[in-house]
Amino acid sequence: MIELGVNLDHVATIRQARRTYEPDPVWAAVEAHLGGADGITIHLREDRRHIQDDDVHKLRDLTQIKLNLEMAATDEMLGIARRVKPDMAMLVPEGRQEVTTEGGLDVAGQEAALKDVVARLADAGIVTSVFIDPDLRQVEAAARIGAQVCELHTGPYAHAFHAKGRDPERPAVVAELEKIRAAGDAIRALDMRFNAGHALNYFNVQPVARLPGIRELHIGHAIVSRAVFVGLREAVSEMKRLMREAQEHSVAQAK
Repeated sequence: MIELGVNLDHVATIRQARRTYEPDPVWAAVEAHLGGADGITIHLREDRRHIQDDDVHKLRDLTQIKLNLEMAATDEMLGIARRVKPDMAMLVPEGRQEVTTEGGLDVAGQEAALKDVVARLADAGIVTSVFIDPDLRQVEAAARIGAQVCELHTGPYAHAFHAKGRDPERPAVVAELEKIRAAGDAIRALDMRFNAGHALNYFNVQPVARLPGIRELHIGHAIVSRAVFVGLREAVSEMKRLMREAQEHSVAQAK
């Protein structure tokens, strides 16, 4: 059954805009859990623009569902992860000038260094995921470094969906979705878990949720944005419903 990991970075973004104590990401994690989230995702960036070190420790201690820590593959972040021991650490590229993560990690271009990071995380009992573009070369490199999970970057698909009138049958949208499907098949063939995320929202999520073998979607900005109007618990519940409906429809069609 497909699962939903809710990214709470932008709850912290609102708090950091005033350098105050609210809204509290821990409170948000509870609300997301009550709304049906299967996990919580946070990105401790090197510039600490939203999630702070204290948030990571509190969420590790108090969250009762899976905690996924997004992190750059640096010595500092590796040390934090090994101390905190999240359920999963997801290696992502990171740039100081970017608004948000702009592309997948180039695993193929830095295999030796990343293999060492994955080994050190595994030594601490932490499952490692890599955030990559839907590129077979990157998928194969992820397997070689020992990653257990690949999260495919769905940003190009989401941008095509928006640009082409929210029509999932437009050729450009179909082409981007096919890249994700093919990469997902390769991930599963190499005995890794197939996850996906980035720029998914209430309008474009279902075609991705219908892909064969997809295990987990990580979604943040769209859920936090919807929560401004309906509350976080309801926003999470609605996203989970859309995902489950899409997967159930896909399974029924396959029979």
